[in-house]
Amino acid sequence: MVKGGKRLEGEVKVSGAKNAALPILVSSLLVDGWNTYHNVPRLMDIESTKVLLSKLGADLETDGHEVRINARGFNNHEAPYDLVRKMRASILVLGPILARLKKARVSLPGGCAIGARPINLHLKGLARLGAKIDLQHGYVEAEAQQLKGNEIYLDVATVTGTENLMMAAVLAEGTTVLRNAAREPEIKALADVLVQMGADISGAGTSIMVINGVPELKPVSVSILPDRIETGTLMVAAALTQGDVTLVGCEPAHLEAVTHKLRLTGADVVSRGSSIRVRGPAEIASVDIKTLAYPGFPTDMQAQFMVLMSVAKGLSMISETIFENRFIHVSELKRMGADINVSGNTALIKGVPQLSGAPVMATDLRASASLVLAGLAARGTTEVRRVYHLDRGYESLEKKLALLGADIYREKE
Repeated sequence: MVKGGKRLEGEVKVSGAKNAALPILVSSLLVDGWNTYHNVPRLMDIESTKVLLSKLGADLETDGHEVRINARGFNNHEAPYDLVRKMRASILVLGPILARLKKARVSLPGGCAIGARPINLHLKGLARLGAKIDLQHGYVEAEAQQLKGNEIYLDVATVTGTENLMMAAVLAEGTTVLRNAAREPEIKALADVLVQMGADISGAGTSIMVINGVPELKPVSVSILPDRIETGTLMVAAALTQGDVTLVGCEPAHLEAVTHKLRLTGADVVSRGSSIRVRGPAEIASVDIKTLAYPGFPTDMQAQFMVLMSVAKGLSMISETIFENRFIHVSELKRMGADINVSGNTALIKGVPQLSGAPVMATDLRASASLVLAGLAARGTTEVRRVYHLDRGYESLEKKLALLGADIYREKE
């Protein structure tokens, strides 16, 4: 439940990044011995990953935001449907299982509310490394006595595809060159962890990565980088409520596209070290955005920014180029009085003076965050249903917003 009209102000700490933590936890399968991970966010997707790693034979210990994993007992080459269906990122175990156990049987991920995210590029890449790939009864079956380095060109700069192939290639024989690799900060974070383990990787964070295979890796102790999408969501919340919020423990360099667009709305955004201060404008100016792969404007911030544009002065246009079904939240925002028209992958938004509280339903992770933000800006009470989507990627978002002065609480569903 969100009662709108409260100005957000104060200081809040950003949690660790889900999209960095998932592949980094999975990389523990590549080495025997205890790996220690600090600043791991407490999220449903993290719990699902831990259950999956445990089923594969790894030992796990958790203490708050610290997770320890030892894959010495990792001996199970199958990731079953019941576990993989809960989270598409589970496909990340394919590369490490194949690299360590020489064969893998991993369920194909299920459908996704925000559009098809095929794994064919993962499979083509593994085949280039010498794996024999077979699709049987909804499972990927892969086998390779020894993966061998090769040139791999990714038709699309896929994040999970880049991560999967990187983890497979670090134990391959010879050199692998990944062309058109994804450039997201989470890719660089995974590469940095693998290098600490003893991998030989150069070019992470650019479109061409070179990976020289090594015979074995060693355990590490690392900290998960801050979540740039949680940071961006809280930045928009501050601008939306004419607030004054300082975010600490974040990485401003990862949010340059979001910061640029927020400044164009009239918000005052000041970065200093690992903190960002956002002061919302008295009147929000309309701004056009187009989602792009990093370092462009992130698709994971599109829904939140649409809420901001819903109460901006004038017309704005949002173009979604990453996922084909990522405007599902529009119908719920319209229930709250937003004036939005969608044609294909473009939304035309005419700002209204104020949104109106209403019962709404979350359909995916970022859509759920956008509805909470809409509730902050609306007149009256907004009831957001199916908030379990929120718990997949935001750690205690309602508590952080309440700490900043929002009138928000969670009811048991």
